[in-house]
Amino acid sequence: MTDGWPDGRARQEDDRVARSRHDSASAEHPHAYERDSYEEGDQLGGYGSDSHGHERPYPRRRRRRWPRVLAALVAVLLVVVVGGYFYLDSRLKREAVLEDYTGRIADTPGTNWLIVGSDSREGLTKDQRKQFATGQAAGRRTDSMMLMHYGSGGTTLVSLPRDSYVPIPGHGSNKLNAAFAFGGPKLLVQTLEKATGVHIDHYAEVGFGGFVGVVDSIGGVEICVKKPMKDHKAGLNLQPGCQNLTGGQALGYVRTRASARADLDRVEHQRQFFGALMKKAAGPGVLLNPFRGVPMALNATSNFTVDDGDHLYDLARMMWAMRGVTGGDGVTTTVPIGGTGSSAAAGSYITWDKTKASQLFGALKGDTEVPKDVVTN
Repeated sequence: MTDGWPDGRARQEDDRVARSRHDSASAEHPHAYERDSYEEGDQLGGYGSDSHGHERPYPRRRRRRWPRVLAALVAVLLVVVVGGYFYLDSRLKREAVLEDYTGRIADTPGTNWLIVGSDSREGLTKDQRKQFATGQAAGRRTDSMMLMHYGSGGTTLVSLPRDSYVPIPGHGSNKLNAAFAFGGPKLLVQTLEKATGVHIDHYAEVGFGGFVGVVDSIGGVEICVKKPMKDHKAGLNLQPGCQNLTGGQALGYVRTRASARADLDRVEHQRQFFGALMKKAAGPGVLLNPFRGVPMALNATSNFTVDDGDHLYDLARMMWAMRGVTGGDGVTTTVPIGGTGSSAAAGSYITWDKTKASQLFGALKGDTEVPKDVVTN
């Protein structure tokens, strides 16, 4: 017993030191052991043990959910955007316009659009036809025509007066809008390609109803009127000054010929209007406002007629290019006019300046910069 006493005393002393260290650690970190028990229990199923060994549930750790929520939102957005695109694309009216024919002009550099405003009354009610003085005529005829080119040589928007006297394949010479009356957009494209030497890549047409609907959907367009304009044939009555035109007023503005230069003033008004329309439609007040942007998209796609090879992205590129050129980043002009004349078949008409017109269309055909001396209002 005496020999074992020091060893027993030593063991007691070691136990006392160990207990002291344990109590000290517990005092400094009162939840240390509880945390260890929780972590083990959490791994096994969300249960831990208290100081008496009894099991008790602990709340699971919260996992970060925002990455999954963000991924879901992105997926929904993609579905809406892609689905919306194909839905709007399916609303476009398509017609086989740009078909090959014997002797057709070969493809030329850059991109060329023929943009036509027709006098189709489709989509207008009887009251609207009376209000806008459109008449009750059936069918459709060209009311405005523009050739738009963009490429390495810049962007150019050319107004084509409907009274231009040109050869129409199979019909002799007549006013340009007669080509549409004789053979629709196909013959109009063929006539212009033959007359200009420019290969037309895309076609877009909008009637009176679509025109009014698009303008009204974005809340009208601002036009600065230089002097009083009154034309009962176009349902127009405007005072001088900058003002916001409704769809009906804008329609009258681009249709009226009640001025000194008649058709030449008319095409200038049309370019001015399209510039204002593109500026408004591509602005944040429309693009970032679903109450403006969505109605505009629905009106535009349901009232535009395009070639059967054209799609919504083609129209978007054309509209963006038009916004740039009408905003000063390009050239806007009318075909250089050479003179006037008349015939029994066509009545009064205007002729092109052959030399300057050749230079203008030569630049478009070669995708080069348009000479400044051929640019005219």
